[in-house]
Amino acid sequence: MVAAAHPLAAEAGADVLRAGGSAADEAVAVQLVLGLVEPQSSGLGGGAFLLYWDAGAKRLRSLDGRETAPRAAKPTLFLDEAGEPLGFFEAVIGGRSVGVPGTPMLLAEMHRRWGRLPWPDLFADAIRLAEDGFTVTPRLAALIEANADSLARFEPTRDLFLTAGAAPPPGSTFRNPAYAETLRTLARDGVQPFYEGAIAGAIVAAVRSAPGNPGLLSLTDMTAYAVVEREPVCVIYRRLDVCGMGPPSSGGIAVGQILGVLAHFDMARLGPDMVASWQLFADATRLAFADRGRYLADSDYVPVPVKGLLDPDYLASRAALVRPGERLEEAEAGSPEWDHALELGDGRAPELPSTSHFVVFDGDGNVASMTTTIENAFGSRLAVRGFLLNNELTDFAFRTHADGRPIANRVEPGKRPRSSMAPTIVLEDGRPVLALGSPGGARIIPYVAKTLVAVIDWGMDVQAAVAQPHAVNMFGTFELEAGTAAVDLAPALQAMGYEVEVRDQESGLHLVTIKDGAHFGAADPRREGVALGE
Repeated sequence: MVAAAHPLAAEAGADVLRAGGSAADEAVAVQLVLGLVEPQSSGLGGGAFLLYWDAGAKRLRSLDGRETAPRAAKPTLFLDEAGEPLGFFEAVIGGRSVGVPGTPMLLAEMHRRWGRLPWPDLFADAIRLAEDGFTVTPRLAALIEANADSLARFEPTRDLFLTAGAAPPPGSTFRNPAYAETLRTLARDGVQPFYEGAIAGAIVAAVRSAPGNPGLLSLTDMTAYAVVEREPVCVIYRRLDVCGMGPPSSGGIAVGQILGVLAHFDMARLGPDMVASWQLFADATRLAFADRGRYLADSDYVPVPVKGLLDPDYLASRAALVRPGERLEEAEAGSPEWDHALELGDGRAPELPSTSHFVVFDGDGNVASMTTTIENAFGSRLAVRGFLLNNELTDFAFRTHADGRPIANRVEPGKRPRSSMAPTIVLEDGRPVLALGSPGGARIIPYVAKTLVAVIDWGMDVQAAVAQPHAVNMFGTFELEAGTAAVDLAPALQAMGYEVEVRDQESGLHLVTIKDGAHFGAADPRREGVALGE
């Protein structure tokens, strides 16, 4: 089964499955099509995190395909001449925000380890769709229209997405022959040209010559890039092992912390209709985000107390701060045990919702849960050879220090910016029973945690769980999903003292579970995805 954010991407995965491919093969095919039909969300110019269950080895692996900062980048990259942070879009649009893309190498590494079909075969659907064209959906047309001004700033991007300054209308055919040619090169020669050859040169030239906001990326940065295997992070929740991605992602740790706090409360008895459930969930989330802001960053550069943050005794002490029916006044970072005395300052980085997530299961029990992104919608707005380059460096904190203490997630040469991406696999008795993830910027973390509570504690059908209205609180304000029953929570939450904001929520949850030997998939109705099985 495959669950992905666009029917054509899901169908590409299903085609690979029918041809005898593994979950790794499926994942490559799905990503290549997503980069074409959802260009605003992910693609060759971005990065990704992968959780992979290797059924033969009975082992969970995680691969870090996150972008890296140029070697010439300094902590002051996003400060102006007065030492103040740039405006978000001042930093995003152009070359300054572009990190070395990791997605192509991640796909190659995944295929090298677990692929069964020949590498070139996995490109067939994406090349065909890029050449023949696909139907523009209302969502894609609206996103291009909303970003038309910024897309028009760079000639290759303007030529790719706009005709006489206008977005393609829904129902029209979108062709991308430059992407097809790039894919042919990668299918024939592997990813070497992307990191050392002509494609690498085109990327560097686009970044360094971006009008008004050039970047620092070099060919040396491209050739030095490597995918890193990381240890998955896991917590026990209701006798299940909930596993996610560790640093530089904050997703696995923060989801684990939320569940670790909620484990001390009877969420099943409270149920999804009780305001107390959402108050507990909100305050657990706020505590996790307080720790995230202080401690989470690329662990190759900053010591991160992963074990301390997920230690059951520490989580019990955090749970003791939360009282049912009573708003937590202040959510501050805690003091987990660790073996380093470094004092860090609290830092935030803007993370706007884009990204994509997909899940694939194959017939042998292998599972891939992969979150993939170019960060903001349409990334840096720089297009090269049919794909967009990321603006991932704006996931770093723009400031270098807070209250005289260094911020863990500040810019440093070669460093990977902190992420909220939270690909998740849940194990029962050592076997995967559920895999999920979502886009949504920093809200990915509560989206994923809330869906796990809905399935595990509230016994919801998986489709009902991903469609459930969102009510999230990361930093003190309760964000209730507009146009849903979540808005009805507002009076009770305000009576507890919460500030409430009603807003759209751009999740894209995709989930596959196994029950009684059968696979069940779910796709978030807020996007255009589907779940397909064979």
